[in-house]
Amino acid sequence: MIRIGIIFLAVFLALMTGIGIWGMRKTKTLGDFFLGGRTMGPWVSAVAYGTSYFSAVIFIGFAGAQGWQFGLNALWIALGNALIGAGAAWVILARRTRRMTQNLDAMTMPEFLQERYGAKHLKPVAASVIFFFLLPYSASVFKGLGHLFEAVFHIPYDLALLIMIAFTGVYLILGGYFAIAVTDFIQGIIMFFGAAVMIFVLSGQGGGLGEMIGKVTENYQIHVPPAQQPSVLTVISLVFMTSFGTWGLPQMTQKFYAVKNEAVIPRAAAVTTVFALMIGIAAYLTGAYAHVFFDLTTVPQNEAGAILYDSIVPTLLTNRFVGNLQLLLSLILLLVLSASMSTLSSLVLVSSSSVAIDLYPSRVDTKTGKDRSVAMMRLLSALFIIVSYFISRFQIGFIVTLMSLSWGVVSGSFAAPYILGLYHKKVTKAGAYAGLITGLVTEIVLFFVLGPARSPLAASFAIVVPFMVVPLVSRFTDPPGRRLLDRAFEGI
Repeated sequence: MIRIGIIFLAVFLALMTGIGIWGMRKTKTLGDFFLGGRTMGPWVSAVAYGTSYFSAVIFIGFAGAQGWQFGLNALWIALGNALIGAGAAWVILARRTRRMTQNLDAMTMPEFLQERYGAKHLKPVAASVIFFFLLPYSASVFKGLGHLFEAVFHIPYDLALLIMIAFTGVYLILGGYFAIAVTDFIQGIIMFFGAAVMIFVLSGQGGGLGEMIGKVTENYQIHVPPAQQPSVLTVISLVFMTSFGTWGLPQMTQKFYAVKNEAVIPRAAAVTTVFALMIGIAAYLTGAYAHVFFDLTTVPQNEAGAILYDSIVPTLLTNRFVGNLQLLLSLILLLVLSASMSTLSSLVLVSSSSVAIDLYPSRVDTKTGKDRSVAMMRLLSALFIIVSYFISRFQIGFIVTLMSLSWGVVSGSFAAPYILGLYHKKVTKAGAYAGLITGLVTEIVLFFVLGPARSPLAASFAIVVPFMVVPLVSRFTDPPGRRLLDRAFEGI
């Protein structure tokens, strides 16, 4: 199986490199590099959104932890992700985001906030939030991939990290967003069919889907007594954080900026919803199936008897996909790899843009008149990938904490100023500042007060509170000028 897996891996990585070289020929301007020239069609845009949504974290750690602790209730997360995080996001946000960012000539979240509110200092503040919290998040994805390669292909962790960095760097640095979108589409196809195969095989080994659901329901009550089962509030906060929380993440909203025209949005919404539903159900149902294939003595544990949630799904797949099914296991490993590489490339692109676009003082050489922005984006993308490697290689405690905070901080900081700014002309510059700062502070304070175990609840509050603060502050402060509002809302 290792030999077959390495062959699949080599073909996959060679294909990604070829797409990067192809994308380089289509990348001439900063708009080409960061947004693909705003020419992305519905299928590519939809799948790019979906693949950026899900990484190895959902298939390895998250599915194992939530599947075991929540049982079939984990499927509520999958449903929320598909209907709210994917479908509703496209329906509610995509058209206005595409139109308003084009009106304002904005390519990034910090640029949008600056231009929408006429706040020149909001751009560097927002860019700093992205830089400090998305960069460690990208490093955490590298870390998960490194451990996956080490366990499956018996490649040393350090070498696995270098392989991932090299190939991610090649297609991202050369081809920019165009290469990311095309590779995401290919990776999305692998993810979709790999997820379907995984559930089909596992369900068949347990007597069929209906039989498996019955067994999960029965065994869950034995493995996780009612006193240890998560509360309704915990389930709701986790669904909310992973579903509505994506509405404020720059690497997700970037997909709306890049669509070719507004006509593609309804089709993209439908495709993204179906894609997210398949991936989410496959991941969390696999995690819940652990209650059938393991008991309290065989579930992966450490020497102290604590359950190793990150090992549940990898162990389950390795144990169940044996003999003639090893070829399918190689496909599923590509599924996990694809999920992570697509998320990683989007994170690196958005993180590097926070400096190259939002903080770089001049994009044009004053002596030659040559646009230096694309070269700067490529340079910074390479630099960010290298920094991510060192963060992944040397797990500094402070950086690990930033990884845990990243989702809640970024979404809490941006969701309210971004979404309310799309719909309400009365939102003010002061309100946007207040919303960003409130989300940032709320997440950090509650994370340490409630503890890491209740981080979904902290993130949910960090996202919700600014939606109350922004209108309140806006009511008592001056709105942007009429000319700016007319420009931003033209055609909306």
